Amino acid sequence: MSTASTTARPVVVIGAGPYGLSAAAHLRARGVPVRVFGSPMVSWRAHMPAGMILKSTPVASVIDAPQRGLGLLDFCAETGARRLESEWDLIPVEDFAAYGQWFAAKLFPDLEQVGVVSVDRARGGGFALKLDSGESFEARAVVVATGLSGLARLPRELAAAIPDGPSASGPVSHAAQHRDLSGFAGREVLVVGAGQSALENAVLMAEAGASVRVVARRAGAVGFGVPPDRQPRFSPDSPFGKAWSLYALSYHATHVRHLPPAARHYLVRNVLGPLGAWWLRERFTGRVAVTDGRRIVRARVESGRPVLTLSGGAGAGRELAADHVMAATGYRMDVAALSFLGDGVRTGLVVSRGAPVLDAGFQSAVRGLYFTGLPAASSFGPLMRFVCGTRYASPRLAAALSRA
Repeated sequence: MSTASTTARPVVVIGAGPYGLSAAAHLRARGVPVRVFGSPMVSWRAHMPAGMILKSTPVASVIDAPQRGLGLLDFCAETGARRLESEWDLIPVEDFAAYGQWFAAKLFPDLEQVGVVSVDRARGGGFALKLDSGESFEARAVVVATGLSGLARLPRELAAAIPDGPSASGPVSHAAQHRDLSGFAGREVLVVGAGQSALENAVLMAEAGASVRVVARRAGAVGFGVPPDRQPRFSPDSPFGKAWSLYALSYHATHVRHLPPAARHYLVRNVLGPLGAWWLRERFTGRVAVTDGRRIVRARVESGRPVLTLSGGAGAGRELAADHVMAATGYRMDVAALSFLGDGVRTGLVVSRGAPVLDAGFQSAVRGLYFTGLPAASSFGPLMRFVCGTRYASPRLAAALSRA
């Protein structure tokens, strides 16, 4: 055990994406000793397709920090990147990842790019951690900000057809497993899903020379938002557009915690649900085929090619075959997927549909264990699914932890 860690036990932040970096920034600004573990913006750099554009606007894509000069516009000004300010400005994923790395370099030159192997209860209170570097030490509190890592959701019908799991090179994959889509040129691909990830991946593959069909279970599922100048004139602004409901969920997330669990899960699942960005419509129409109103009832692999059996609508039982199936079916929070949490820690959590139940300061039922980002969505609402949620989460988490 290191001498430094025994003299002053730090707070550990696991994850170096927007939520981890923002939480650590607020903690350090309060004078709390912090160690941050993770590869900066790794999900954005390695698990998003090249050429992707963020659905969110610049105002909704700022990583919150208590210090001035760390916004998206500050990054653009300092690095010479194209100015990203207006709601008409589209943000390439490469630029956003670079912004996060710039943010990390500014505030955390001591960021540790090693993995946390285990988090267990320490005998004297706090937590005992082990790193893949071999180091062991104790922390007084742990903030879990691992983002989407390990939470990819695959429909059970697809999972049943691939006992070894999805893979980028196999017959079935999840969208999170692809960075370079150019390899699909000349191939037939079925994309399962109807959200932005499904539609944008479909467009990028089609533009790379693939023959692509989107498969969605709800009739009329494929749709697109409206451009900024066609949004309701007299509704209040929010980071996600003009609507009273979006305004309430953006600026009054505290009240979501007091709703019944079923209502909270409904909001997370349905508010800002599957819908393509307004700017994607023109690239999609006429380039990607759609089969909607059909549910996958069975999937199999024949001679290396996936085959989907569909039901619903006219022609029930229709089969679709392709060279590859990509599931762009989102992510589902499940604390069981956080393998670094020891059994004693995990079993102490109070869980609702796989997500930890959190108090107003983002602390779980395990004293000293905090969650932010996607794991907090079931407690605080859909705002926690987006980068702009750091402005709500990080100050509150840091204030609660520093008082503990």
